Amino acid sequence: MQIGNGDIPKCGQIPGMKLDYYRFKTSIMEDIQEANLVVSHAGAGSCLEVLEARKPLVVVINQQLMDNHQLELAEQLQVDDHLFYSSCSDLGTTLELMDLNKLKPFPAGNGKDFVDFLDGMLGFNKIR
Repeated sequence: MQIGNGDIPKCGQIPGMKLDYYRFKTSIMEDIQEANLVVSHAGAGSCLEVLEARKPLVVVINQQLMDNHQLELAEQLQVDDHLFYSSCSDLGTTLELMDLNKLKPFPAGNGKDFVDFLDGMLGFNKIR
């Protein structure tokens, strides 16, 4: 778990789960590759990095954003069966109820479809 400048979490022991934390790393790709499940914020870069690594993903949306593109992205990627999304308060329930067998691999490629999708959501394709 990357905690940045946040407080050190008071993590309990969870049978069968290894939980490490650190403040910052240049790259978390090695951690992603070793993970059986990734829980992340719903930023576009983080979503793409994990989905391209073919790892199951649960994203936690920031409900305090005024123009919540994280929510829009998470909703669409869940509709397309690429990930599950949750709020902080519902994360435990999401983890209990999710069925990872329902997830479909994110299409491999050069990322153009993903960029086009984001551009459309953000309205950038209207100004080109």
